[in-house]
Amino acid sequence: MNAHEKGYFTEENSVEVVTGRNANASSERLKQVMEVITRKLHEAVKELEPTQDEWMEAIQFLTRTGHMCNEWRQEFILLSDVLGVSMLVDAINHRKPSGASESTVLGPFHVADAPELPMGANICLDRKGEDMVIGGRILDTEGRPIADAVIDVWQANDEGFYDVQQKGIQPDFNLRGVFRTGEDGRYWFRAVKPKFYPIPDDGPVGQLLGSLGRHPYRPAHLHYIIRADGYETLTTHIFDPHDPYIHSDTVFGVKESLLAEFELTNDAVRARQYGFEDRFWEVRHDFVLARVGQLRS
Repeated sequence: MNAHEKGYFTEENSVEVVTGRNANASSERLKQVMEVITRKLHEAVKELEPTQDEWMEAIQFLTRTGHMCNEWRQEFILLSDVLGVSMLVDAINHRKPSGASESTVLGPFHVADAPELPMGANICLDRKGEDMVIGGRILDTEGRPIADAVIDVWQANDEGFYDVQQKGIQPDFNLRGVFRTGEDGRYWFRAVKPKFYPIPDDGPVGQLLGSLGRHPYRPAHLHYIIRADGYETLTTHIFDPHDPYIHSDTVFGVKESLLAEFELTNDAVRARQYGFEDRFWEVRHDFVLARVGQLRS
């Protein structure tokens, strides 16, 4: 017996025996990852003491999850999302210096190569929904404006659907656009008030949520990716704090710093200035970017 083979498998030495077989792994990182996963998994099994039928049901759940995946649906990402793992990985990889805007998950509906638009453009191409104007500044952690920052924005419509979910119903690139700041770091654009929506819940992850007594909804939000030379790219959302699901986002994406007040404005003069016919929603939110290499808190 080689030194790393650790003898015969027993309930007591299960972790040592299994991880010992990995001594010749192709990389130290892989060996470390498998040692931790094996240890935690064996600890869970020993604590729960599942029956054979329960373990087989777990295997079948993972099998059904895999069968649900295809080129446009990734059920395992949904599983990671609803267990909070996606947000935990995001948090670990995007620790920020004090004062910098927090990140959150990208989501599955980003589309590359959205059109770059003039500042103030209306990204709602079908003009359906409640009018909204969004604005603010892109700043560094010292409060200075960042010029030439590129802001990629996208959102769901007033029914909770993205354009890619409603091909032939919504125009291509509806509620998407790219903007570039000037010397003052300011941005603004027009859109419509987004609505909460469910993640896909017709598969095993949705069934799991139902069994746990959880809903599948995400609160209303707008997505942002903000890039600027010399600064870390920020992928984030802003959320409506009055949304009915703001405290129970099914993917745990809400952070207190990302709440932005959605104010209903009844000002006919300002409405006409924006090209709106009636009352409109107004949102102001600044984003603060961290410099590349800036010390993280």
